[in-house]
This record gives sequence, structure tokens and C-alpha cells, in this order.
Amino acid sequence: MNHTPYPLSSDTRPEFGLIIVGDEILSGKRADKHMPKAIELLSARGLTLEWADYVGDSPERITRTLARAFESHSIVFSCGGIGATPDDHTRQCAARALGVDLELHPQAEALIRERMQDTAKEQGIPYEPDRADNVHRLNMGVFPKGASIIPNPYNKIPGFTCHGQGGGTVHFVPGFPVMAWPMMAWVLDTYYAHLFQHEAWIEKSVVVYGSMEATLTPLMETLEREHAGIKVFSLPSVDHPVHGRHIELGVKGAPAQVALAYPALLAGLQPFGVQLGPELVRP
Repeated sequence: MNHTPYPLSSDTRPEFGLIIVGDEILSGKRADKHMPKAIELLSARGLTLEWADYVGDSPERITRTLARAFESHSIVFSCGGIGATPDDHTRQCAARALGVDLELHPQAEALIRERMQDTAKEQGIPYEPDRADNVHRLNMGVFPKGASIIPNPYNKIPGFTCHGQGGGTVHFVPGFPVMAWPMMAWVLDTYYAHLFQHEAWIEKSVVVYGSMEATLTPLMETLEREHAGIKVFSLPSVDHPVHGRHIELGVKGAPAQVALAYPALLAGLQPFGVQLGPELVRP
């Protein structure tokens, strides 16, 4: 089964999503570091993270979450649960969500065997491919039928990519940041460079005192209606250490669009008689 990494028409821009798998995140035993890093990796390439899901080690929930991702028309990174221990369910759930069988991927098998040989050499022991634990390690290369591999520069045990019939593409990487993050970067740079928007997205905002979001909502709706491609945002705060109670009101989008929409925002605020604070610009 051959696929492009993300079958796009020239005028289609996909959303990027993130799935974090693991009871240890939801129980608080470990803090999630993947979402901040995903935002960083995407932002460095002029891209944004549109959504994220957290799910524990429940096969039913993981399957439902992945099924939604495969139908989402998004490019999704799924972190965690692709090992071969009893609490690793992601590979099996991906196959169920896609309605396909699992199979040992030949490239993954070769890489895993290579890793086992490296480990034996490091330990000064003979490589025994038929030893029970080595045979079990091959399960880490059992992926849904049709998957392609994601190389792992840390220990050669690959991740994998699957495409859903609904248009979503999910890239599966380990839960370990030292492995997951370079693998995510490789996926972005290898498959999605054509989507990068370096210096093509900015935010401009202003601190607004003495107003409420409900009061400003009609202005926000007007700006989005009159300036195609612009997103208007409001970030209220009730106890900011510097500005106290305020709303950060702004617009984000391509620089040329922001250059038109931001003055319109400032002009639209004048009839409200609000006090304005600092203006902020973020690339």
C-alpha cells in the first residue's frame, strides 16, 4: 500500500494534532513534556498545534481516540504506548481503528535485529536471535498493515506512520522524549517542508482595561468577518501580577493581513471608551 505522507491539494492546509498516551501522565506520576516540545517544533517551522488529546492505557479509549484522528484530516503525532510490554496497546489499537491486521514490518525487523546485535556486542556476549527475549523484542516492529517506518536515531527501534481512510495521518513515536522529539522533527522536515511558513505568521495584541469579553465579542466577530484569514483572540486575566484584571485582545495571521486587521481592531475599540495598555507583537 503506497501513500504520500499527507495527500494534499494545493489549496489545502491540514491541522496538526497531538495524542499523548499513558496512565502515568493522567495520574501525575510524570509531567507531560511532549506538548510544549511539539508546539516548539511546529512554531520553529511556522506551524501551529491545533489540538491535543490525552488518553490513559485503556485499549478501548485509545482505539476511539485514534479512530477520530484517522478521520480528522489532521497530521497527528501520537506519543507513547508502542513498546512490547503488557501496558503498551497503541500498535494494536491503531490496527483496530484502521480495520487492518498487524504484521511484522520487514524494515523494522531488520533494524530491531541490528539493535540486538549492537547490544550483544556492547555487553560482550554472543547474539542469539532465537533467544526468547530477542524473539519478543521483534513485537516492537509489528505494525498495522501498510504502515511505513519512522527512523529512531537513539536506539534504531523505529516508530511508524499510518494513513486513515478519512484523511488523517498519524505518526507514532515512543513516549521517551530523547527518542520522540528527534523523530517528530524528522517527520516534519522529511514530509512537510512544503507547509513551512517561516516568518509568515504573526500576532499583534493590546492590553485592554475596564471591559469584558462579552462586550467586545461583536467587535471580534466583525473583524473575523471583514478580514478573511485572520483569527481574533482574547485572553482574559483577573490577577495578572503587572496588569491586574485585563483582556489581551489581538489578531493573528499573515503579516499583510495583520497589518490591515490590527488598526481596525484599535479603531473598533475607541467607541467603548476603554483604557489601553501595552501592545504586543509575537512572531
